[in-house]
This record gives sequence, C-alpha cells and structure tokens, in this order.
Amino acid sequence: MKILVAVKRVIDYNVQIRVKEDGSGVVTDNVKMSTNPPDDNAIEEAVKIKESGKATEIVAVTVGEAKAQETVRKALAVGADRGIHVKTDSVLEPLAVSKILQKIVDKEKPDLVFMGKQAIDDDCNQTGQMLSALLNWPQATFASKIEVKDNSLEVTREIDEGLETVEINTPAIVTCDLRLNEPRYASLPNIMKAKKKPIEEINVSDLGIDITARVEQLKVEEPPKRKAGIKVANVAELVQKLKNEAKVI
Repeated sequence: MKILVAVKRVIDYNVQIRVKEDGSGVVTDNVKMSTNPPDDNAIEEAVKIKESGKATEIVAVTVGEAKAQETVRKALAVGADRGIHVKTDSVLEPLAVSKILQKIVDKEKPDLVFMGKQAIDDDCNQTGQMLSALLNWPQATFASKIEVKDNSLEVTREIDEGLETVEINTPAIVTCDLRLNEPRYASLPNIMKAKKKPIEEINVSDLGIDITARVEQLKVEEPPKRKAGIKVANVAELVQKLKNEAKVI
C-alpha cells in the first residue's frame, strides 16, 4: 500500500499574526514558518500505518515556493520515504491545489491520500473534498481514528451529534483531525537521514493545468479590539443594557 500525504507550509501557530499596513495581506517576512498542524497529524498517521506493516511507501508532497521544500524535509525526517515539491510562486486557491494533487495522484497511483482537515492560514477545508470529486474517490473527513482493513478503511469522525464511524473502500481521501494522534518530533539522526532522501521537483507549468485565481482578495483587516466590560448597579440596569445596547433580548 502506498500513501500520499499532502503537507503545507504556513505561519507557525505560535506566531501572532500581523496585518500589512496597506491591508493587502499578512506579514510573512522574517516570520517563523512551519508545517500546517493537521498535516503533521496526517504524516504521523501514515508513518504509524507503515510501522504496523500495512503500508510499504509514504510519499510527501507540497506545493509552493522554494522554501516550501523545508516542509517536505520535515516529513521525510518523521518517516516519509521520498518527497515531491511542486514549485510555484503564485498564491493558490484550494481548487488549484486539488488539480495539482490530482496530477500527482495520477502519476504516483497511491492507495490512500492523507492531508490535514484544513489549513490554519486560510481556514479552508476544501482541498480534500475537491480532490475527492476530481478523482471520483470516496472520502472521510475530520478523521479522529483510522483502522486499515484489507481493501477498506474504518474511519471515526467527529460530527455535531458526536462521533460517526464510516467504512470506505480504497483508494480513498482522508482528511485528518488534530485528535487523530500526537505527532512525534524528528530526532537528529532522522533529520540527517532525511537530507539523503530524494525530493522530486516539478514546475507547476509542466502539469498543464489552469491555476488562475477565481476569488479576488480586496482587503485584510484586523478584527475590532474588544471593549472593556462594565459593572452594573442592579438587575434592572443589566436587563436595560442587554435589551437596548446589546440587543440580545
């Protein structure tokens, strides 16, 4: 079984986001970058499946500028066997990323495609679903537990009502939740070994797909700062403010 894992380079989740003065986006210069947290869970789960003997190869793939290769190197250090870096300096929307991944899937012929449930930089959880539609493969989103069977997967996922368990046939797409596992840290020996593992570089122009943006970003603004709370003298004043100022009753 071959598992393809998509990973994305984003601003580290511990970094406080700052908006550019002209409102054109967020500041990324001299800002710490790291792997999208749910993608770490996807890599970890793929490595666990391989360690159990149910997978033979893990391929990590990323799309982005030259520095995005660091994300693939981290996946290789954790346990992936080889990497693919699709190079582009363009800002890609989920549909464009899905089309790129479709081309990679057609080339690699994996049995499973893992990725994070969403990206923390744009809060979209669309890529997995779009890739599933393009490939006409079954999907299991927000996976918090995965059990591999002969030609299928049993996936427990979180929904509004609680937990839902679904069984899907392979090949399939799985988007991973943060509750799926606890990602391991890459050890120094494995980091050194990762430098020798192969990373294939592909120019996005060689894939022959349209990556034109379909959504125009007009402006980015910081959310309004919260006002300090106030104390009220009695219940009557509280009701009055809730009714006339907050307008919640």
